[in-house]
Amino acid sequence: MIKDVVDFVLDLGPSIMLPIIMLAFGLILKQGFNKSFRAALTIGIGFVGINLVIGLLMEALGPATQAMVKSLGLSLDILDVGWPIGAAISFGTPVAPLMIPLILILNVIMLSLNWTKTLNVDIWNFWHLIFAASIAYYAYDNMLLAIVVGLVVSAITLKLADWTAPTIEHHFGLKGVSMAHSETVNFAPLMYASNRVIDKIPGLNKLHADPETLKKRFGIFGEPLVMGLVLGMLIGLLGGYDTKGVLTLGVQMSAVLILMPRMVALLMEGLIPISEGARDYINRKFPGKNVYIGLDTAIVIGHPANMAVALLMVPITILLAVILPYNNMLPFADLSVLPFTVVWAVAAARGNIIRGLINSIFTLMIVFFLATNLADLATTMGRAVGFAFPEGATLISGIDLGSHVLPWIILRLLDPSNPYFFAAIGAAVVYALLWYWVRNDIRKQYAKEMGLDAQQENGADKKLENIN
Repeated sequence: MIKDVVDFVLDLGPSIMLPIIMLAFGLILKQGFNKSFRAALTIGIGFVGINLVIGLLMEALGPATQAMVKSLGLSLDILDVGWPIGAAISFGTPVAPLMIPLILILNVIMLSLNWTKTLNVDIWNFWHLIFAASIAYYAYDNMLLAIVVGLVVSAITLKLADWTAPTIEHHFGLKGVSMAHSETVNFAPLMYASNRVIDKIPGLNKLHADPETLKKRFGIFGEPLVMGLVLGMLIGLLGGYDTKGVLTLGVQMSAVLILMPRMVALLMEGLIPISEGARDYINRKFPGKNVYIGLDTAIVIGHPANMAVALLMVPITILLAVILPYNNMLPFADLSVLPFTVVWAVAAARGNIIRGLINSIFTLMIVFFLATNLADLATTMGRAVGFAFPEGATLISGIDLGSHVLPWIILRLLDPSNPYFFAAIGAAVVYALLWYWVRNDIRKQYAKEMGLDAQQENGADKKLENIN
């Protein structure tokens, strides 16, 4: 019964269910039917637009990056099958029907106890949290343990979403929103730590290139539409495309950089009344308490700096696959989702493309290790749910699957006999220490935008401690 309900909701998709959820949310907040209906429908239209642009990105960039891999003659044991396969496999496991309602219940409990400020309505990306539970289930054949793993990852993800919400507001310009995407936001502490290390490297800490700077220095050639054109054409050339293909890909990438922010603006047109209504309602009922609406990371990937770094990372990612001694995964289908993978690498650098590239290389080095290490479990999951393996593929994984830092740490900590047990202990300690080290960095980065003075920036303002 639960599975049937879950399948029905998932089949409707975010462009239908999210407006329904937001309409109900608006009515609960006493925004009135007309205002709530218009806002909810606008949100749905915005998501349709965003998904159309993402579809264009993947439809154009996917074949180009795969052509690049083939033209270089790469051959590795593990095939990157892409995030849609990872999502389908995760939703097909026995853990999935239980995890979705449990994640929602956990979120409500944490909100009511003031343990989080994020109300995560991005149900379709719960698959990342379900993936955490599923690999634990197939690793240890224990349903209860799998559920605990999934809920622990969910709780940490909500805390990360709270912590990074000021970046979503002040860097991406989306107020009242947070991102509870576990496989992206779990990189945030690592990327802010990397950014702080760069701050201490003479010379490198002075290099700066963001879209605004490039536009001022290079005129039209620094604008996002031309950057998209040039980077798209570069990928087409590396993929061995003919002249028509190179030009077509260039124009398509230019279109993505221009259209994505406009679709996000349409989404926010609908979201702002709901968000403001939620804030007013919460302030009346619970003075001083804020609530963020947890949404898909897709609404921020179109930032010009993020897209520029993501496109530059396509050939770099392929190079890393070749030279990293521990990697056995052939990057393939998920090369087109690099804009998601590097989003915190660029955001931590406040849109500095040079720093964003350095952070992104660090990110992909981790991704390749995790993707290779989790390939056996991902393959076991795929076979258990009846996934039809591509011809010649014996092991599967993906860039997206390899982005699950927290699930990997917890999974390996549960088995002292595993050869990576002590590595997981070290990773857990380092992750916690780095997060603690940079816990105030977001507040300091946006002190001016948040209206904090120097004393408050240094942590004297106790009212803002809950940002962390």
